[in-house]
Amino acid sequence: MKQLWHNARFKEHVAGYLFILPNFAGYLIFVLLPILFSLYLVFVDWEYLKGFAGIHWVGLDNFKALGDDPKFIKSLKNNTIFTVVSVPASMLIGLLLAVVLNKYVYFRNLLRTMIFLPYVSSLVAVSIIWSIMYNNRTGPINQFLRSLGMTDPPGWLASPNSALYAIIIMSVWVTIGYAMILYLAGLQNISRELYESAEIDGASKVRQLLQITIPLLTPTTFLIMVTLIIWSFQVFGPVAVMTQGGPVDSTMVLSYHIYLLAFRFYKMGYAATVSWVLFAIIFVITLIQWQGQKRWQQHF
Repeated sequence: MKQLWHNARFKEHVAGYLFILPNFAGYLIFVLLPILFSLYLVFVDWEYLKGFAGIHWVGLDNFKALGDDPKFIKSLKNNTIFTVVSVPASMLIGLLLAVVLNKYVYFRNLLRTMIFLPYVSSLVAVSIIWSIMYNNRTGPINQFLRSLGMTDPPGWLASPNSALYAIIIMSVWVTIGYAMILYLAGLQNISRELYESAEIDGASKVRQLLQITIPLLTPTTFLIMVTLIIWSFQVFGPVAVMTQGGPVDSTMVLSYHIYLLAFRFYKMGYAATVSWVLFAIIFVITLIQWQGQKRWQQHF
């Protein structure tokens, strides 16, 4: 052992492991163990206020309860609507802005910064500001609509018919800057010679966009789509600040439903079950997108 300790290579290995030990310990304590414990909670009913003595094994009962939970069904439906509407809207607007701002326009850098700023701003602060803007009586949005002659403007956050879409509008406004920046980075890798050749052949700007820009931006589109879908299924801040899941559960989403189950009703086992279902949904969607991206690359 003494001879091994004097070996230079052995000392390098020991030093390397000692350097990564704090990071590994932090990952083990704060990431891996909580994940494994949450997986264990899926199969138990935990009366949180009684401590570990309140844990009772229930097997698959938590999964069986999902089908009988109207709030889970409602939150899953709302999450699906939120994703289906917000993700394509953010990507489309972000792409159009990137194409415009990639060319020479006045105050281009300033406009890029202003569009990207909401994404890096505090989501809580942004949600509060939009809540004030959405106010039915004193909000600037409805005041502007009334000035145009609309006698009965939308109730926005106060109406079950419009509350979810009001949050979607705000979320799109926040995330278009993220999509725009990534698309701008992707556009830098497209050779100008392709556009010059297309112009010589008489291709219009729209045709160049459809046949050159969009196909060559597919890897960037895939990245943006995956990250925005994950973000949309994990949306929590705007709902918690602006509506608390209301009115009449019209904005209840999975992440906020999990929060209520765990920290308001203390149903830790059932909350863990819903959270793992959410993970499974995101994982399956990402896997499908990944396989679709690989097939597209093989085809082209």
